[in-house]
Amino acid sequence: MKIDQATCQNLDRALGLEWLETNGRGGFASGTVAGPNTRRYHALLLVARKPPAERLVLVNHIEERLDINGSSFPLSTNLYPGAVHPDGYRRCVGFSTEPWPTWTYVLDGIKVLREIFSLRGRDLVVIRWRLAEPSTCSARLVIRPMLTGRDYHSLHHENGAIHTEAVVREGLVAWQPYGDLPHIRALHTGKYRHLPDWFRRVHFPVEQERGLNYEEDWWSPGEMAFTLSYERLASVVFTTELTDPINVEALAKDEERRRKTVGTGAPKGDPLLRSLWFATEAYISERGKYQTVIAGYPWHTDWGRDTFLSLPGLCLVTGRYDVARQIIEAFAAHVSQGMIPNRFPDSGDMPEYNTIDGSLWFIYALGRYLDYTGDDKTVKQVAWPTVRQILDGYRQGTRYGIKVDQDGLVTGGAPGVQLTWMDAMATPRHGKPVEIQALWIRALGIGEQLGTRLGDPAFAARCRADCLRAMKSFRARFWYKAGGYLYDVIDGEKGDDASLRPNQIFAVSLTKRLLSREQAMRVVRVVEEQLLTPVGLRTLASGDPRYRPRYEGSVAERDGAYHQGTVWPFLLGPFVAAWVSTHGGTTVARHKARKLFTGIEQHLSEACLGQVSEIFDAEAPHTPRGCVAQAWSVAEVLRALVEDVLSQKPIILLPGAGKKKAGRRIKTA
Repeated sequence: MKIDQATCQNLDRALGLEWLETNGRGGFASGTVAGPNTRRYHALLLVARKPPAERLVLVNHIEERLDINGSSFPLSTNLYPGAVHPDGYRRCVGFSTEPWPTWTYVLDGIKVLREIFSLRGRDLVVIRWRLAEPSTCSARLVIRPMLTGRDYHSLHHENGAIHTEAVVREGLVAWQPYGDLPHIRALHTGKYRHLPDWFRRVHFPVEQERGLNYEEDWWSPGEMAFTLSYERLASVVFTTELTDPINVEALAKDEERRRKTVGTGAPKGDPLLRSLWFATEAYISERGKYQTVIAGYPWHTDWGRDTFLSLPGLCLVTGRYDVARQIIEAFAAHVSQGMIPNRFPDSGDMPEYNTIDGSLWFIYALGRYLDYTGDDKTVKQVAWPTVRQILDGYRQGTRYGIKVDQDGLVTGGAPGVQLTWMDAMATPRHGKPVEIQALWIRALGIGEQLGTRLGDPAFAARCRADCLRAMKSFRARFWYKAGGYLYDVIDGEKGDDASLRPNQIFAVSLTKRLLSREQAMRVVRVVEEQLLTPVGLRTLASGDPRYRPRYEGSVAERDGAYHQGTVWPFLLGPFVAAWVSTHGGTTVARHKARKLFTGIEQHLSEACLGQVSEIFDAEAPHTPRGCVAQAWSVAEVLRALVEDVLSQKPIILLPGAGKKKAGRRIKTA
């Protein structure tokens, strides 16, 4: 993805374009095309001390200038209250994300390239500079690292406790700003001069827009100077690792080669599909000896609901079956009272179990894993006991009033706790939410399948009976005749809730026999007419008095808009699945469905380059908001493109369908 000179030199526009480099350990480097950090989360060296959690910002930024023929030219840019200094963005003539973030500057007729990349599985970031063309003159590059040493959610301010010493050796300098933090090591090809100083009141405009504190002080230990020519590159590697000298050029070649292999197996011919295929790797991360899914950047770690909703798109359609297995194992190890964790905290070891749907998404993802792999051995040894615990836990009742009611439907709710994916205070949804019933019915179908397949016919029979009872109750209770669509919640605190929301689409996408054909077509049509936008589904119809067209303002104002109209792109996945199904699954229908992703395709070049944002404003121009890169936004769009648009998917086992043969693997993975 390339950004032209006019855009690079348009400060407002270039500040809104972000880049992201992840390391598969919860750490990442990120920033803006213009150069300044606009968020507290932007940094060069941000590591997870206990992957993927306990994240620390260690190296925030670097100041850079190039001395050529007696004149100095800044490459970097920073924002301060009422000031932009220096103004290196004015000399940027191009930016590219391939194979990693690369800037091109023209200074006094000399073209300079700057590159930044992270390495998979390593807590380090590499920055390189080089002249792009042969030149008769050499240049002197001077950089000044900016350090903090703080939790990534926090801000840093000038203080007397910081350790200002440096350990200096040939090609290496190390600092430890605070005694309880890891050493920051810089392996470099220049000369270091220790000149400690503070850079005060760095301004983060995005934090200000979000109603949060938005100024920070950076400590800078000194300068590194390099001689730069066409033949001689300059480089610095920031890391917390104890490492021998690094051959940066060999490292770069190996990493570029590795990145090219990520696209192996991707279907050809669809640029959006290929872009999303490459985007998926950013979300796969270590958790102990297993793998997990980062829900979103820059501020989320791994969440159970997000992980298992995303797993088919991140791991199954892309052929990462071993990663999928490890993710399933990681969460299965923490099952408690019939629930898997919804969230692992940023610090500490105790997971949180505060979701009604995360455990059901686990069963859904396990069923999809079996569809793709036929891996009975893993399912029996690792996941089958967890499935039984979840289904029995819901039947018997578990935390937050979650239980199967007398009608066979799942109910839940507790004061002050929001259990569904609409988890803001403005949308409590206590009672029997529509998508929870679809997930429950799907889970019972998978339970029946597994019981039959793994030699437990009694459990399979019970799942089948429970599934039929739940389906009967659903059909009797959820159809809102006056509106011609499904209630969002029944038996809630205020009775049955007929709010027109997108959650009903799961009753079509997750099951095939829950609604009549006419009802399914009506649900899809109403959602399309009232909620569909070019970038996803609105969370509430615009005619509702609670509707909020924009997600902006203070924390409280944003929470009030989070699910009251705000558009979520991940909902395009189930919507397209439902749309294609109700339109006959024909080639013509699938061709039309592909056009529903045009807005997402355009979005890949408007926020975090190559990624899909968490949310968008409900009204045009549908400004992207929230996390700049969200796992399920990428995963569900990719899954729908592969499975529903290209129709490359395994056999899907339907609820209550009885014995089926193992699914086949998709040929594209």
